[in-house]
Amino acid sequence: MGQEIEMVMEWVFIREIDLPSDVYDLLIAGEKPVCAFKTLRDAAIFTDRRLIVRNVQGLTGKKKEIFSLPYRAIEIYSTENAGHLDLTAEVELWTKLGNFKISLKRGADVRRIDQIIAEAIL
Repeated sequence: MGQEIEMVMEWVFIREIDLPSDVYDLLIAGEKPVCAFKTLRDAAIFTDRRLIVRNVQGLTGKKKEIFSLPYRAIEIYSTENAGHLDLTAEVELWTKLGNFKISLKRGADVRRIDQIIAEAIL
């Protein structure tokens, strides 16, 4: 029997947004932002090297948790578009650490994300 892969994180992307003004503070030399999405608590930024997900915490919103998933860590990925009755599309990323799931609301284009990931890892 195969080994079960643990679900590590699950995020919800609501719609594509303009790049946050402070995104460049998170990037390394030569890294370029590609696009950003509104999440439930803050924003997710796709760069040419990784996915960055920011999560605002606390009552004042001054505390932020930042997740960084380098594309080189992705071993397999899948995308599923929303059907007529479905409200969300999905992206799943399998890494050595585990499985990451991204649910996309109607304002987020799953094929755009598919293209960003494919260009980065293939």
